[in-house]
Amino acid sequence: KMRLERIASQSHGADPFIIHHSSLITHHSSLILGLVLLLMSTLCGAKPFEDAQCQECHGIKGFSVPTGEHGETRQEPLFIATESFAESVHGALACTDCHQDIEELPHREDGLAKVDCVTCHEQVKGNRWMPADRAAWLRLKPPQLVAFTRDYALSAHADVSVPNNAGCATCHTAHYVFPADDPRASTYRLESPAMCGACHQQALGEYQASLHGAALKRPWVGDSATCSDCHSSHKVTDLTQLPAHRMVTEQCGECHAAERDGYMASPHGQLAWHGDKDAPKCVDCHAGHDIVRVSDAASPVSAERRVETCRKCHERANAQFVKYQPHGTTRNFAKYPGLWLLGKGMGALIVLVLLFFYTHSVLWWWREKQERPVIYRKVDGRSYPMRIKREKPRSGVHVRRFAWGWRINHWLLALSLMLLVFTGMVVMYPNTDWAQTLVPLFGGPGPLNTIHHWAGVVFLLTVFGHAGVVLVRTLRDREFAWFGPDSLLPRRQDWEDMKGQFRWYFGRGEQPRFGRWTYWEKFDYWAVYWGAFIIGLSGLLLWFSDAVGTVLPGWVFNLATVAHGLEAFLAVMTLFVVHFFNNHFRPAKFPLDPVMFTGSWDLEELKEERPAEYERLRASGELDSRLVAPPSKTWNRISHLLGFSLLGLGLLLLILVVDGFLTRGLF
Repeated sequence: KMRLERIASQSHGADPFIIHHSSLITHHSSLILGLVLLLMSTLCGAKPFEDAQCQECHGIKGFSVPTGEHGETRQEPLFIATESFAESVHGALACTDCHQDIEELPHREDGLAKVDCVTCHEQVKGNRWMPADRAAWLRLKPPQLVAFTRDYALSAHADVSVPNNAGCATCHTAHYVFPADDPRASTYRLESPAMCGACHQQALGEYQASLHGAALKRPWVGDSATCSDCHSSHKVTDLTQLPAHRMVTEQCGECHAAERDGYMASPHGQLAWHGDKDAPKCVDCHAGHDIVRVSDAASPVSAERRVETCRKCHERANAQFVKYQPHGTTRNFAKYPGLWLLGKGMGALIVLVLLFFYTHSVLWWWREKQERPVIYRKVDGRSYPMRIKREKPRSGVHVRRFAWGWRINHWLLALSLMLLVFTGMVVMYPNTDWAQTLVPLFGGPGPLNTIHHWAGVVFLLTVFGHAGVVLVRTLRDREFAWFGPDSLLPRRQDWEDMKGQFRWYFGRGEQPRFGRWTYWEKFDYWAVYWGAFIIGLSGLLLWFSDAVGTVLPGWVFNLATVAHGLEAFLAVMTLFVVHFFNNHFRPAKFPLDPVMFTGSWDLEELKEERPAEYERLRASGELDSRLVAPPSKTWNRISHLLGFSLLGLGLLLLILVVDGFLTRGLF
C-alpha cells in the first residue's frame, strides 16, 4: 500500500487506477489483520477483557445478586477481596483462567458454569500448565496436587449421585485457597471440624463433646485429632467399605502407634485387613466421634462395659475372656511383661539357630568348593588352575533308604507345611501388597482360615502319626539299641561328628565318617517335633478361642499368637534355607537330591556320603538285602518334576516371608 501511494505522489497527475487499488489494499490489509488477531486470540485463549474489568463489579464490597425473583430474597455474595486472592495459591491466575466460559461483560444472568478444578489440576502433571509467577507454581507442589486430585476423584465426595455433595470449593472456598498449614486456610486443621460440621452436624456435635474435641479447645494440653486426621482430607470413602476401615485404622495409628502395632499383630487386625466385615475396627470397640477415655464408665471398653462390648462378636465372653489384651505387643515390658519375655526369648532362639546353621551352610559350601578337582588350562602359554564340578558317583546299583510309607508321609508333610506357610504368613503380614492381593483370590479370610486349619490337622497327623509308628516298632524290637547307629536320638558321637565337621571346614582334618543319621538330620527331625508342639498347641488355642476363653484367661491368646507366629517364622527360615541347602544346594547335591521321591540312592553315593553306614551294613550282611534296582527313567523324571516343583514353591514362599519381615518385622 505504501509503495503504491509513493508512486502516486511521484506521478505528474492523480492516477485513478493507482488510487483505487491503494484504497482496496488498505481495506483488505485491515480485514486480514483483524482476522489474524481474532484467530490468535481464539488459539491463545485470550479474552477481550482483563481482571481490572472484572473487579469493577466484583471488587465492590457488598456486591451480590438476589437468589430469588426480587431483591428481598437471600443474596449470593459476589465480592472478591483482591488482596487476599492475590496472596492465595491461585493468586497468579487470571479470572478467565478458571472462568473460561466468560465471553462478554457483563456476563449472562443465569451465572457461570461450575469451575472444573479436577481437569485443571490434572494438567499440572508434567508441567503442561504453569502460571506466570514461578513462586506461586512452586507453592502448588505439583506432584502432591495431582495426588490429592486423584484421591478426591475416587472419594465419596466426588460421587455425583449424592445431592449437594462436597466439591473442591466446599472445603477450600472458591477464591481464598491457602496451604493447609496456613491459619487463613478454611482447611486449617484446627478449624476443620467447623468446616466439616457444616454438612455433618450430628458428627460435629458428638465430636465436640468427645475426648478429641475437648482437647482441641485446650491447646496447652497437647495436639488432638481433627476430622482430617482420622478420615484424611481427600480419601474420604464409604465407611462401610474395606478401604475406609484400613485408612481410619492407619490414621488412628499416627497418634497411637503402639496400640496400632498391637492391633495389627492380633487376630482382630489381621482379619479386618483381609476384608472380614465382622472383625472389630478401632471404632467398633472405642466408638467414633463420641470417644471418651477408657477409664470413663461410658467407654465401651471400660471395666464395667468390656464384657458387653466383647459379646457383640463373642457371645460366650465372660470375665476371663475379656482379660485378652487387644493391643498387646512384645515391645512394652511395663504393660505386657509376659509378651515381652516370650518375644525376647523366642527372638534370641531364632537368632542363635539361624546364625549357627547359616554359618554352617556357608562354610560347608565353601569347603566343598575348595575340594573340587583342579585342572590346568593354558592361556597365552601360561597354565592357570581351574576347579571343575565333581560328578556324582554312579554304579548302577541302588540301596533302599526310605520305604513307600515314609515317602508318602514326607510328601503329605511337605504339602501341608507349605499350605500352612502360605496361609499363615498371609495372616501374619496382612498389610503387605501380596497378602492383600492373594486373600481375595481364595474367597476372603473365611476360606483362607479353613484351609489353614485343616492343613494344620494334616501336618500334626503326619508328624505325630510318624512318631507313633516309630515308637510302636521300636518297642516291638527288643534288640533295638536306643542310642545305636539306627536311632534318631542324639548321642555323644553326634557331638564328635559336629566338631570334626567344623575342623574339616577349616582344613584341619578329614570329614567325619558319618553313619545312617548325621547330626544335622537329627536336628531337622527333632526341630519338626518342637515346632509341631509349639505351633500345634498355640494354633488349637486360637482355633477354639471362644470355648477356651471361658476357662483360661484371655491373655493366653496373646501368648499363643506370638508363639505361633515366631515359631512359624523360625520353621520357614530353617527348613526353606538350611534344609534346602543340605539336600539341594550344596555342591555335592545340586541341583536336587531325589532320594525322598525315588526312595533309594546309588551305592557309590552311600559309600561317599555315609562310609560308616556302608561298612556296618557290609560287615553285618544287611547290605545285600537292601540292594534294589535303580528307578526307571520315567519315575526319575517324575521325581525331579515333583522335587523341583516343591523346591520352587518353597523358595517363592521364602521370598514372601522375607518381604513381610522387611515390611513389618516380628511383632
